[in-house]
Amino acid sequence: MHPWHDVHIGAEAPAIFTAVIEVPMGSNVKYELDKASGLIKVDRILFSSVHYPANYGFIPQTYCDDNDPLDVLVLGQEPLVPLCLLRAKPIGLMKMIDQGEMDDKIIAVHLDDAEFAHYNAVSELPPHRLRQLKRFFEEYKALENKTVTVETFLGPYEAMAALAEAREHYARFCKEKS
Repeated sequence: MHPWHDVHIGAEAPAIFTAVIEVPMGSNVKYELDKASGLIKVDRILFSSVHYPANYGFIPQTYCDDNDPLDVLVLGQEPLVPLCLLRAKPIGLMKMIDQGEMDDKIIAVHLDDAEFAHYNAVSELPPHRLRQLKRFFEEYKALENKTVTVETFLGPYEAMAALAEAREHYARFCKEKS
């Protein structure tokens, strides 16, 4: 089973979807999906002295302009192990440019975490949490001499639209490959 292609996104997507975790909250190891094998590989140890502020992963059966599945930051109380699956609800979209290319990220909450499941929009989060997310992504590649710019945070409707678009892009991608 390949986590990108064979894990179902969920019948209620884009309102509720399955997320595949690659990097646990608190880690400074950048794990990522090896698209050929479906395993998790170590991409690098972060150069900067920062750690992931949320569980980080991807949404299966999606595809984006960066040739990867759609990224997701899942807010919850606990760090989760790589390759675990969870139910998530999108509450926002972080518009981001990574080295001159769009690299948007869905911000979601873990639906089976009672402390976070009640959030419906990024505007409901403590302002400091959004500052942490923004600062992490603007700093985590700084010592690699790479530039990342977080442009803005948008709400759940924009997140669901981005997810729907990434699903359509995935369908085209799969059709072209076959």
